[in-house]
Amino acid sequence: METLKISSRISLVQNQILPLNIKPYSLIHNSRILGVYNNKGRTFSFTLTCKLNTVKGNKPSKEKSRISVPGSDGVAPPVVESEEGSVGNGGRKVVETKNGVVGFGLLKKLPRKVLGILSNLPLAIAEMFAVAALMALGTFIDQGEAPDYYFQKFPEDHPPLGFFSWRWVLTLGFDHMFSSPVFLGTLALLGASLMACTYTTQIPLVKVARRWSFLQSAETIRKQEYADTLPRASVKDLGVILMGDGYEVFSKGPSLYAFKGLAGRFAPIGVHISLLLIMAGGTLSAVGSFRGAVTVPQGLNFVAGDVLAPSGFLSTPSDAFSTEIRVNRFSMDYYDSGEVSQFHTDLSLFDLKGKEVMRKTISVNDPLRYGGITIYQTDWSISALQVLKDDEGPFNLAMAPLQLNGGDKKLFGTFLPVADDNSPNVKGISMLARDLQSVILYDKEGKFAGVRRPNSNLPIEIDGIKIVIADAIGSSGLDLKTDPGVPVVYAGFGALMLTTCISYLSHTQLWALQDGTSVVVGGKTNRAKGEFPDTMNRLLDQVPELVESSSPEEPNILSGL
Repeated sequence: METLKISSRISLVQNQILPLNIKPYSLIHNSRILGVYNNKGRTFSFTLTCKLNTVKGNKPSKEKSRISVPGSDGVAPPVVESEEGSVGNGGRKVVETKNGVVGFGLLKKLPRKVLGILSNLPLAIAEMFAVAALMALGTFIDQGEAPDYYFQKFPEDHPPLGFFSWRWVLTLGFDHMFSSPVFLGTLALLGASLMACTYTTQIPLVKVARRWSFLQSAETIRKQEYADTLPRASVKDLGVILMGDGYEVFSKGPSLYAFKGLAGRFAPIGVHISLLLIMAGGTLSAVGSFRGAVTVPQGLNFVAGDVLAPSGFLSTPSDAFSTEIRVNRFSMDYYDSGEVSQFHTDLSLFDLKGKEVMRKTISVNDPLRYGGITIYQTDWSISALQVLKDDEGPFNLAMAPLQLNGGDKKLFGTFLPVADDNSPNVKGISMLARDLQSVILYDKEGKFAGVRRPNSNLPIEIDGIKIVIADAIGSSGLDLKTDPGVPVVYAGFGALMLTTCISYLSHTQLWALQDGTSVVVGGKTNRAKGEFPDTMNRLLDQVPELVESSSPEEPNILSGL
């Protein structure tokens, strides 16, 4: 710890002016002391400025300590009673670091010019439009297809827009738009702009709003957005009325300060944080998730890890990837018209030891969630028909999807040979099905033979062959994914809705000053400025009027007390 060394000039001042005893103090380097000395009616103020020398071999400072005495060669700064405070700290002035708020260390290190550029509103708006444009382009360009698809869709000889060929798509990573460097870079730039705006604009505004001060001049109060004078009133009665209306009230002598709606000042910061959460969650989903799709016939099993594929460099598999999934049963619901209305899949999940850990029947909009993996019911098909031929079998005939001209209808077909398989012109019985309800049969000449329902056990004879449709085996179309960004995105949207509503709260400030028997009132608000005068008039009308007693012996009283 260093000690203060006073030059011989101090002793000279002591001997010539006053018996002033100065003792060594522990001081910080380059310190300044303000003091007042009073002895036998003689008073003077002094300012002591010093520069410390360390004991580690530093050269003595050439700057001498000095005492400035009023009336000789300096003026001491006045001692002023603080009239400002900060909400929540008992009126004490908040001492802040030179660089700003603690916790924004990264932003502190950036030059002010860089922060000014990042927090520029037109730049932030342009970044938002760029993100929106890239998202729209990502919906226009089919994502995750093979390169051959883009070669045909965006050829170089006739590219869309005259220049947008497959080279643009594959080079810029637009085939995986939401994990491409262009999209993630634009998103990061927008996030940096939001943080810079919060640091340079919103946080200082909150600091200013949290400080409270008393106005000692009636003229200053009358210059506020709203001002009025109560001719016969008490500032204390006004404070009681304001407290009843939800204001935080501070008083000091004849002065009063009140405010409410401070949360509205914090809301923009919350909105920015919510947007950052949404962007962070979206980025995590783009580069840290797994996705996969599979169509599984009824009765078969598959392993989750064999289906899921990583989407980015942050994708990390979990223990649930070793889970084995079995499709126990697939079924459909139908409208009265015969159209498919809903389809269901009964799933069982098994661990590595073969123990069933979960079982659930899923459907569209009712997925299964286990160990961070979500299984969605997205599609269906018919995998096979079980057919009895002349009471032999059953034979499993694989069903294949047939191409239809337009529409979203599904049609599946299979073929049962009835001639010599080695013949170059194989003929047989054709079977078509559009769902699991019925099967249409055609003979070997292609003529309609009849319709049978699966599991009806009703035989039909075609070309001398007895056919029974024993069963139609459906296949369940499942989508699997792990998305660690979903909770973050949901939290961001929830916070965004909450802080957006809070941002509509008006931050209102009022000042009042007792001027004799009158009270001068003024105030301002950041929202609902048109309604503010009416609200203030309603509050001021509730302030009781001071009334003197008609009897000279009785003291003055306040009406309503």
